[in-house]
Amino acid sequence: MAQSVGIKDVARVAGVSVGTVSNVINRPDTVADETRARVVAAIDRLGYVRSESARQLRAGRSRIMGLLVLDMGNPFFVDVARGAERAARAAGLGVMVCNSAQSAAEEAEYLSLFAEQRVRGVLLTPAEATGPTVEGFRRHDIPFVLVDRVAEGATECSVSVDDETGGALAVRHLLDAGHRRIAYVSGPPALNQVKDRRQGALRALDEAGLPASALHELPTERLDVSAGRDAGARLLGLADRPTGVFCANDLLALGVLQSLYAAGVRVPEEVAIVGYDDIEFAAAAAVPLTSVRQPAVTMGALAAELLLEEIHAADNPGTAHEHRRVVLQPELVVRGSSLGPR
Repeated sequence: MAQSVGIKDVARVAGVSVGTVSNVINRPDTVADETRARVVAAIDRLGYVRSESARQLRAGRSRIMGLLVLDMGNPFFVDVARGAERAARAAGLGVMVCNSAQSAAEEAEYLSLFAEQRVRGVLLTPAEATGPTVEGFRRHDIPFVLVDRVAEGATECSVSVDDETGGALAVRHLLDAGHRRIAYVSGPPALNQVKDRRQGALRALDEAGLPASALHELPTERLDVSAGRDAGARLLGLADRPTGVFCANDLLALGVLQSLYAAGVRVPEEVAIVGYDDIEFAAAAAVPLTSVRQPAVTMGALAAELLLEEIHAADNPGTAHEHRRVVLQPELVVRGSSLGPR
């Protein structure tokens, strides 16, 4: 393995001191033109690249913003990351994206990594509703903003979507289409998003004068296509099969759609399906998927902007920062998976 080139090597080749090389890199206007040209030539010849990470650690700060999400396999979080990266780059920061895989243990490991790397701040979608790892992270005094979850107190900022309204939109749409037996493919019940969407579904049923028992819940351990296929198989086995299905996200909905299609059940003629997130694949499905749209890119950008504001306040004593909770509104996008004769 080739040995890395250091600043001492550059100084030796250029015939100058290490301090002069440092000045050329960090304060080039303080070095005479001839000397600066000699150092630059040595850098080019040796292929020297300064260790930015080491410099940042010595200064006690980095140019990295952490982003920890539940599942980077879900295009929704890819869009969140895209929005966050856009805002961070405009401020001269990079984004380190990590995936907790809906695991509190992995979440804790990544938060420890962020602390070790002294990231400027963190955007976080907690894996658990109670967020115990979040409480442990506070002691590091690193600013963070919750994404896709409402902050319960006034100790941090958050950017989320009104998931209860989103759940109500989905089930109200199915009710308006004539469905009276509705399944909710929910994902892990401990997730705040899953609970809020369920609450919205129950609210829509109540508004229609229907009991909570009209909602048949099919919980899953994951929020992916495979879990959706499993839920679809369970749905097919029900004696009094629901005619409308609301899924906690689009990946679950696509899995349910695959199961029904494989069993010869027509969508939406026999079973209507509504997803959540409106990922790119929703419109491209074999039967285009009706979905509750979340403004994911906007969510990521707004969260990053709030974090940047807090970072600025921390770097400038006397600058006030007020924690804010931003709640965005979802919208229903109706497509073929829910439109058909009852």
